[in-house]
Amino acid sequence: MSKSQDHPVAGRTQAANVADRLQRLIESEHGASARVINFGVMEDGHAGLTFGFEVVDTGGTALGCYVLKMAPIGVVRRGNTDVYRQAPLLRALRKSGLPVPEIPWASPDDDQLGTPFLIMERMPGRVFLVWEPHASFSREPAHLRGIWLQAAKLLARVHTIEWREALPDWEQPLPLPEEIGRWTKILRHAEDPDWLAAGTKLGRLLVSRTPDEAPVGLVHGDFQPGNILYDNGRAGGLIDWELAAIGAQGLDLGWMLMMIDAEAWHPDWRPVAPISAADLIESYRECGGPAFLNMEWYQALAHYRLGSIACLNVKLHRTGKRPDTLWERFAPSIPFLFARGIELADRAPPMIQKEASE
Repeated sequence: MSKSQDHPVAGRTQAANVADRLQRLIESEHGASARVINFGVMEDGHAGLTFGFEVVDTGGTALGCYVLKMAPIGVVRRGNTDVYRQAPLLRALRKSGLPVPEIPWASPDDDQLGTPFLIMERMPGRVFLVWEPHASFSREPAHLRGIWLQAAKLLARVHTIEWREALPDWEQPLPLPEEIGRWTKILRHAEDPDWLAAGTKLGRLLVSRTPDEAPVGLVHGDFQPGNILYDNGRAGGLIDWELAAIGAQGLDLGWMLMMIDAEAWHPDWRPVAPISAADLIESYRECGGPAFLNMEWYQALAHYRLGSIACLNVKLHRTGKRPDTLWERFAPSIPFLFARGIELADRAPPMIQKEASE
């Protein structure tokens, strides 16, 4: 949901140019008799540069089911556009016991597929798109609560990974001022002056009240049921690590709290989330999650991040650079995101505020 680079039109255009190269890659790995079938854009999550495919032999025997993620061509490879950075991350996390996809092939170069890529084994299940869940998910309140409670428990597992041991050479911690500054640059793309004014006010509040960063560790960056594969109602694979970093872990729980907060969304675009913030936090804490303090501030930061991303993506859609009608539907929630973020940041406890001289 939060990716600012993925869109279905670009994905379908690029797919036509990728299929032949992918076939040659698979032949080099599986042998000349291997064939790629059912290659196409993955629709869930509007991930236009994410493709699904299967590999079979000449007799039709299945050799594997995979997901291909590619870096956008012609875009600076940094952050969420640096697709290959996920390969060492996911390999390390899988080794540590987290339910993430196995990565049989990946490359930081352009020679094989024309851009850096990673290929993952496809895990079973379906993501829970929080605004429009697939019809296969029950609408019973108890089932829906379970979707979110399982997510909170899985987040605790992510946050208890000993990142210095599992990821010693991956990335250095990202300080909170740099995290805020990252989205300040994105916010400048807002074409609606009211959006820009509200987002700027929120950003200034966040800067003036930045809390202590502890605990610092692995952060998913877009942690919510839309990035979790549920199989028969049970949380399994955790996917879409484009925004992952080492940093203040309160960011992830704050993001989930934003998702379930009815006041954060336009009435016509509210996530399906019949659960309270208290229950979500309690489930996370019961499973050892360490990052549960200063949640009003961290939720406000989540509003700033997603509001900024939405401003950019609405602009890209409306200018025709990256059309995706999802963002037109999302747009009415942008003022709600910023307004609720301002409210939360403004009432952050005085004890977490920093003196102006610091």
